[in-house]
Amino acid sequence: MKEPSEAQPNGKSWRDRGDVIGSGILWVAKWSLCIVAIAAGAWVLGSITARLWVVLLPVALAIVVATILWPPTRWLTQHKVAPALAATISLVGFLAILSGVIALIVPSVADQAPELADKATAGVNQVRDWIQGPPLRIRDEQLDSAVEAIVGRLQSSGAQIASGVFTGVSTATSVLITIFLVVVLVFFFLKDGVRLLPWMHTVFGSRSGRHVEAVLERVWTTLGGFIRTQAIVSLVDAVCIGAALFILDVPLALVLTVITFIGGFIPMVGAFVAGALAVLVALVGNGFTTALIVLGVVIAVQQLEGNVLQPVLQSRSMELHAVIVLLAVTAGGSLYGITGAFLAVPVVAMIAVVIRYIGEQIDAATGPPRPEADEPDGGEVVVPPPSPEPAT
Repeated sequence: MKEPSEAQPNGKSWRDRGDVIGSGILWVAKWSLCIVAIAAGAWVLGSITARLWVVLLPVALAIVVATILWPPTRWLTQHKVAPALAATISLVGFLAILSGVIALIVPSVADQAPELADKATAGVNQVRDWIQGPPLRIRDEQLDSAVEAIVGRLQSSGAQIASGVFTGVSTATSVLITIFLVVVLVFFFLKDGVRLLPWMHTVFGSRSGRHVEAVLERVWTTLGGFIRTQAIVSLVDAVCIGAALFILDVPLALVLTVITFIGGFIPMVGAFVAGALAVLVALVGNGFTTALIVLGVVIAVQQLEGNVLQPVLQSRSMELHAVIVLLAVTAGGSLYGITGAFLAVPVVAMIAVVIRYIGEQIDAATGPPRPEADEPDGGEVVVPPPSPEPAT
């Protein structure tokens, strides 16, 4: 039987200390169970994603490409072009531009790769001479033993390397299949994407379908804004850094420019890796002075991107803090490699859209009543009388 609580001088009652501690423990236990359930659900979802990655990857890439091609497709359909023909024109034009860029890069790589390899060998010899000189003064025997250890390690891993070759062949086949699926899915997304939202109403019903439609519209807008923002930022990086590379006559300047543009679609990390590669090639190809100039240009461009372009453009498109972006890229890259790093920020942005929408619905359901609810037929607002003061 529950013991009566003690009375305070002001008329209120004390709660027993054990009751307060028990309530706190129950509250912590309840939320701990909720967190464990959420973690278990996230683990199951991650396992399903890993098993279905072969299917989910083409879908994700197709959605990203569809956001790029949707504006020209919509423009064509608004000018009385059939949806199938509009999707075909946009897709073929995109593939033609992509093929042209690849055809422009490959000859440059083939022509300058031997010269770059020779300069790389000379750079390695310079590094070896520097290591043997002051202040390190490492002897030839130490260098030879280190080289022999590396060679022995590679020879002992011959079986693994051979298996990696066959894995690479299967990976190349998988890449071709993924590209084919992406092309097909992009075509159908562009052609039949406008029919998706009405179909959602038939699947989820009128009430749930309304929420699904609102979330999908916001997700599509956010994803398109992210792609356009990153395209602008990547273009600025590629133009500025590429111009410096061409002016300084750095080998593979065109290739490095394209890599800088593509790397810009991986926020924060991609620009850093592309800039480091440009500095390395400049060091091997043109020497220390040119590499130092390229490093200065890369740092200046990244400062412009980080302090001007990213805050102004990305704050409007994604509304994500830089820490969240960095953690998302790190997690995506560690789990799924370059593809995961590329898709991490769009996925987190879409999750943030869903969370914001749920928060808005919670605020609408738990907010204060509207003034109309307290107004009688005469239009006067009913003000409740003040509560009496507590007796002292």
